[in-house]
Formats: sequence, structure tokens, C-alpha cells
Amino acid sequence: MTESRDERYMKAALAEAQKAFDRQEVPVGAVVVCRDTIIARAHNLTEALNDPTAHAEMQAITAAANWLGGKYLTGCTIYVTIEPCAMCAGAIGWSQASRLVYGAGDDKKGYNLVKGQLLHPKTKVVKGVLEEECRELMMRFFMAKR
Repeated sequence: MTESRDERYMKAALAEAQKAFDRQEVPVGAVVVCRDTIIARAHNLTEALNDPTAHAEMQAITAAANWLGGKYLTGCTIYVTIEPCAMCAGAIGWSQASRLVYGAGDDKKGYNLVKGQLLHPKTKVVKGVLEEECRELMMRFFMAKR
């Protein structure tokens, strides 16, 4: 079986999530890809920065916008291991990212729980890429906390 492009980049996001896990952060990782190149990598830093907004997606969007030299991520894909929360989905919407690809859904805090459109209308969403791997890392983290 040939690995898809989405799986390859989700593995990079999972590597970022593992960094968060190793730092005792909620293990969410994100990468931003533009023209088949990773232009930003990030993981949750809410504990390290003492900042509730320091989610992986927020860090990745900021890094990608800096790399591109502008605030819009048109033509870019954001890969994230867990379904973004409403805050991150709103930021992805404002960034005008062309695609959002995520691994596991989040039935407690995911943006799909919010009524209304948070993402940009043209953003295409792909769900469930390496879903089991993404979910398993999150489950291991919270099981260790109990």
C-alpha cells in the first residue's frame, strides 16, 4: 500500500504531537504545507507558555504567515492531529487556508459542536487521516494523567 500525501504530512503532525506529549502538554501537533513543502511545524505550548491560546494550530498559523510574509494561507493545507477547537477553527477561517486535514474528531471540544460557519467557505476539510494513531496518542496521555 502506498502512503498518501495526506498520511505523510499527518505523520509529521503526529511527530509534533509526540513532542507535546513528551513535554507533558496535551498531545496535539500541526503542520502547514504549501506547494508540497512543510512551512510550519508546531505543537501545543499552553503549559510552557502559560497561555491558553498557545494551541498547535495557532502556533502553526503564526509561523506559516511569517514564513509567507502575509496573513493569508491561501493555497496551504493545515494538518492537525485532533479536530480543531472553535478558537482554532476561527483562526483557520481567518487565515483562509485552502484545506484542513485532521486525524481524530473531538466530540467534547471540536469545532463541529458549534453552530455556524467557523472555517472559510472555500476551505475543504478531510477527516480521519491516521485517525487511530492520533486518537491513541491522546488516550495514552489522558490515561497517564489519571
